Amino acid sequence: MSCYEDFWCESHDGLKLYARDYGNTAPLATIVCIPGLTRNSADFAPLCERLAKHYRVIAVDLRGRGKSDYDSEPNNYFPGVYATDMMTLLDALSLKSVILLGTSLGGLVSMLMTAMHPERIRAVMMNDIGPEANPKGIDRIKAYVCAPSSVNNWDDAVSRTRTSLAEEYPDFQSSDWVNFTHNLYRESAAGVPVLSYDPAIAQPLLQSEDNAVPPDLWPIFKQMSDTPLLVLRGEHSDILMPESVAKMQQNHPNMLFAEIPLRGHTPLLSEKESLQAIDLLLNSL
Repeated sequence: MSCYEDFWCESHDGLKLYARDYGNTAPLATIVCIPGLTRNSADFAPLCERLAKHYRVIAVDLRGRGKSDYDSEPNNYFPGVYATDMMTLLDALSLKSVILLGTSLGGLVSMLMTAMHPERIRAVMMNDIGPEANPKGIDRIKAYVCAPSSVNNWDDAVSRTRTSLAEEYPDFQSSDWVNFTHNLYRESAAGVPVLSYDPAIAQPLLQSEDNAVPPDLWPIFKQMSDTPLLVLRGEHSDILMPESVAKMQQNHPNMLFAEIPLRGHTPLLSEKESLQAIDLLLNSL
């Protein structure tokens, strides 16, 4: 039995957007979890169940992912559009003030939301992302997102996932890869695993010189100087580099930071180091 309720709302351009709503009768606050490029709300399940003891937690599927509608216009797969979708979601849920937790792309969306409506964002947690991304890491992601291949069965899906991401999770056991893969794929009517996202999300990556990341996000980041902030970085991340973290700390002296061992891009947020850092930020509010 799930410990969340399904929630749908309509985007400004008519798409049906999905979220998991982990309710709480007397929440300390509401936390909105926004996933990475190819991921969905299922990624946050263990963390959401833990946080839901004291908070209301909303875990979303961005357009083109999970149970949300796919967009017929691939150019809409862009952080600015996702941020608008998330503000629509907040309005649909009548949420006046939230804490944002964004993984990778979700962190970029969180930055944009904070710039759009700072009065509605109580705090931000960014998982392995900052105002700039290492081009080599972006190229690695493009290599598998822009050239997806079909699989014949779940064993095949697990094997391909492991091959693509082995360096990001060097301590994973077989069961970890199975669980991770089942969040990335869904089963078709024919019983065959298919990726749980629209392959067209890759088109902006191929068409845009800035890799579908809004250019020059440092001015937006600097606007967050008064917003409580936690940044997590995988120890071996090829997206968020140490020099970027140092620059972030210079621009946001009160920023909390934690580096998660045995992780590349991105930490799962179930690691003890991740949980300790999240608790520290939440307890400081």
